[in-house]
Amino acid sequence: MKKSEAVQRKIYSWGSLAVQLESWRQQHKKIVFTNGCFDILHLGHVDYLSKAADLGDVMILGLNTDKSVSRIKGPERPVNDEKSRSLIMASLQFVDAVVLFDEPTPYELICLVQPDVLVKGKDYRAEDVVGYDIVTAKGGKVITLDLVEGYSTSGIIQKILLTEK
Repeated sequence: MKKSEAVQRKIYSWGSLAVQLESWRQQHKKIVFTNGCFDILHLGHVDYLSKAADLGDVMILGLNTDKSVSRIKGPERPVNDEKSRSLIMASLQFVDAVVLFDEPTPYELICLVQPDVLVKGKDYRAEDVVGYDIVTAKGGKVITLDLVEGYSTSGIIQKILLTEK
């Protein structure tokens, strides 16, 4: 299989992910889930996602659709469209699955995934993370990870805009 095909196979619909989840569960894989926009991939993303992936056997990334990013970040965003962002995220060796979601939060997706570990950045309190109730009800963990200071997509965009002036 070509590398580009291998990357493409890591991008799932909700239905195909449900089938793959059954396979991983039969193999007793520990499933980790996180989500975000991941508009411009940077060091902070790579650090966060690699550390999240270390918490289990399978790393699933819920990725906001373009419409969802625009609702959250404003009409000028995303910088990169959902197809580009999906392929970029799927190309990371420590990401096993990428699935788009359009809802205001990933709650319904977390209901589908039923992760063993739910991960967000330390800018959240574990109890406030969407899906906390789902994961902890089944004995799973919600973990918040330190973020690399000085790295954010919004910060990168601001830096570019200042440089252009």
